[in-house]
Amino acid sequence: MSKFILEMIGITKEFPGVKALDNVNLQVKEGEIHALCGENGAGKSTLMKVLSGVYPYGSYSGDILFKGNTCQFKDIKQSEKLGIVIIHQELALIPELSIAENIFLGNEQSRRGIINWNETTVKTKKLLKTVGLAESPSTLITNIGVGKQQLVEIAKALSKEVKLLILDEPTAALNEDDSENLLNLLLHLKKQGITSIIISHKLNEISKVADAITILRDGQTIETIDVMDGGISEDRIIKGMVGRDLTNRYPERVSNIGEVIFAVENWNVYHPLHSERKIIDQVNLTIKKGEVVGIAGLMGAGRTELAMSIFGKSYGQKISGRLFKHGKELDIKNIPDAINNGLAYVTEDRKQYGLILIDDIKTNITLSNLEKISKTKVVNQHKEVIEAESFRQKMNIKTPSVFQKTGNLSGGNQQKVVLSKWIFSDPDILILDEPTRGIDVGAKYEIYTIINQLANEDKGVLLISSELPEILGMCDRIYVMSEGRITGELLKDDATQENIMKYMTYERGQYHEHEAANSK
Repeated sequence: MSKFILEMIGITKEFPGVKALDNVNLQVKEGEIHALCGENGAGKSTLMKVLSGVYPYGSYSGDILFKGNTCQFKDIKQSEKLGIVIIHQELALIPELSIAENIFLGNEQSRRGIINWNETTVKTKKLLKTVGLAESPSTLITNIGVGKQQLVEIAKALSKEVKLLILDEPTAALNEDDSENLLNLLLHLKKQGITSIIISHKLNEISKVADAITILRDGQTIETIDVMDGGISEDRIIKGMVGRDLTNRYPERVSNIGEVIFAVENWNVYHPLHSERKIIDQVNLTIKKGEVVGIAGLMGAGRTELAMSIFGKSYGQKISGRLFKHGKELDIKNIPDAINNGLAYVTEDRKQYGLILIDDIKTNITLSNLEKISKTKVVNQHKEVIEAESFRQKMNIKTPSVFQKTGNLSGGNQQKVVLSKWIFSDPDILILDEPTRGIDVGAKYEIYTIINQLANEDKGVLLISSELPEILGMCDRIYVMSEGRITGELLKDDATQENIMKYMTYERGQYHEHEAANSK
């Protein structure tokens, strides 16, 4: 039997009103990839924060043994000194600094207090090549998307003398190709003797790379499965996570699609900093009443930029084109205009754009529609609590109270708060940008059910997702984007992963050839 590089014994961690971890045990063998699975709020991220010193010794009970030695980390620096490096689910980069500066922040390549920028740049290029990111080391973090930022986080972790790499939802922000590259990278690191712990809700990825799987439920260890024993299926993992079988990943919906409720015509958007760079190019799309419309595309295709520019011109400059609702042209200059015209946008980046993490759940949920809980511009706090509590129960947000700070929730439960906020605004058109990113299969099903309910209420839903099975399982019609343009439109019955991928990989020249052929 392989030597255990890590043993966590009887770990118990409590927060006010909730026991996050209850006598949890974890054993990880040296040189393996060990997966940690469980529903949102099961305690996965909390356990890893205990391990890495984010929650210091004394704030929990139990023992941590690393390479046979008892560890009592007071902070994250002490764990990193031993080679334990954690990449958190929420990104921790400084937007105003470059990629190189972020990677070596706190680990500067210096001599006698003077930074060697040439050495920093060379090492950064090597690390970026390792994680498959073709960006200049001097590029500012603020100028790259959330998916690329995740790759920078991984490069930053690899820049340290890592022996145990902890990845909390590392592929949540990545498309399928980039996720595949990352998984292959983990397998490569394994060959180099680096041990990894991966937290992920993407069970197909877990099944592909993990040597062992530990399942947590409600803050307790349920079981550890040795993948080498065979017979491990996604259904087996799901049953351990949720305590029941989940036979259908996507709830059935009988579509009752009506007339066009929302239309975008000849939409063009330029980069917010580089006015000569066109990000969205002549996009046309429609959403019908009661319809769930999907947008698929690779990272950098322009999906998020399109959504944000439609939602009150919150992205880009020199925006041109027309928006229509029920056949009437809309004049939307800003986000309040968009909300007042019945549009809502659930962002892919909940930390930066979706939530006020230092505020409580009730305030975050009601923020999008204060008029609904106010009289003569005074908030009715009793009504606010009732509305928030209703969403807490309906969305199954795992928290003892709506007075809990949103920043104390798990990533998946934070996402449910964002979704609740925008449903509370009573929109006619709901734009969902990666709404199930970082969410477990049970919670995904709950959100899918909410989406179907919205469609059944004659709302129009625009669903952006990097997961093709999600697009295929939920959408009545699918647009595919590449390089800022719509390259394909498919009905549900005609859509397959293969033909979606074909349109996703169209280059601009190929698109014009395709467009010309269709016009004949």
